[in-house]
Amino acid sequence: MANKHGSLSIDSDNLFPIIKKWLYSDHDIFYRELISNGCDAITKLKKLDMMGEYSLPADYKAKIQVIVNPEEKTLTFIDNGLGMTADEVEEYINQIAFSGATDFIEKYKDKSNDDQIIGHFGLGFYSAFMVADEVTIDTLSYKEGATAVHWSCDGGTEFDMKDGDKTTVGTEITLFLNEDCLEFANEYRAREVIEKYCSFMPTEIYLSKANAPEEYETIDKEDVKDTDKGYEVTMNMPGVKKEDVKAELKDGYLTVSAAKGLDKDEEDKKGRILRQERYAGACSRSFYVGDHVTEEDIHPKYENGILSFVVPKKEQKAVEEKNKFISIEG
Repeated sequence: MANKHGSLSIDSDNLFPIIKKWLYSDHDIFYRELISNGCDAITKLKKLDMMGEYSLPADYKAKIQVIVNPEEKTLTFIDNGLGMTADEVEEYINQIAFSGATDFIEKYKDKSNDDQIIGHFGLGFYSAFMVADEVTIDTLSYKEGATAVHWSCDGGTEFDMKDGDKTTVGTEITLFLNEDCLEFANEYRAREVIEKYCSFMPTEIYLSKANAPEEYETIDKEDVKDTDKGYEVTMNMPGVKKEDVKAELKDGYLTVSAAKGLDKDEEDKKGRILRQERYAGACSRSFYVGDHVTEEDIHPKYENGILSFVVPKKEQKAVEEKNKFISIEG
C-alpha cells in the first residue's frame, strides 16, 4: 500500500466540537468506548471461528491490554480481535458518517445524560481525541495475505496512512495525551475508570505500566524452616488456583509466578444477568536456591492457598580416605 495523506470524510464541520461537548462532563468515558470496540472485534473473530471461516490458534486467549506510560504521556489499547485491512480503515475510520449535527445539538443541549451521544452516532473511536493531541492505529486483519496498516491523525480533519509493521492479528490504538489529561496515564486512575465502566464486559482486561521493572519479593525468614531434609519454604497465595501457579528454575534462581482471575456473574431469579465482573492480575517471587538444585529436586505442593516445597541443601562430598604409601628408594 502506498503512503496516503488525506482528509477525513465528514458530513458536518461540527463533528469535533460535538464530541468535545459530549465529553465535557465525562472525560473518562473514552476508556469504555475503546475497550468496547476491542471486545466487539474479539467477539466477531470468535464467531468467524465458530462458522469455520477462520481458525483460532490453539493457545488463543481473548484479551484487552491497556498500557499506561506516564513518562511518554501515552495510553495504549491492544486487542487480539479480527483487525482491519486498509480498505476497512478507509471505511470505518476515514469516512465518518454524520448527519443532523445542528438538530442533534439542539436535541441534547439540555440533557444531562450526554454519554449517549457518541454511541448513538457510532463515533466511539473519535472520543479518543477529547484527551489526546494525536492518535495512532496499528492493525493487522485476520484475512489471509492481509498487510498491516499504520494510521495517524493529530485531531484535525487530515490523516496519514501507510503500511505498518504489526505482526499479530488485532488492533493497537495509542493516544498521545494532551497536557490537561495526563491523569489518564496514571495506572491507579486507569484502574478506577476501567472498574467504573468495563466490569461488565465479556473479555478479560489486563492493565499494566510500560517499562515497569519486574518486581521480585524476598522470602521472609519466618516462611523458611531449616530442616534435616533441606529448607522448607511456604508461600501464601490466597485466591489463586493450582493450575495458575508456575515455578521456573534458571541459573540458580527459583521463580514462582501466579495469575489470578475473577469471573463473577450475578443473576436474578429468572436467570437474567444483572452484573458481570472480570478481573485479572499477576504476581511473581524469585529467590536464589543455588546452582546445585535441579528441577527433579523440588516437588511443590499446593493446598488451601498455600504453596510449599523443600529446597535441598548442598551436600558436602565426603573425603575419600586412601592409604598412601611413600616409596623408599635404595
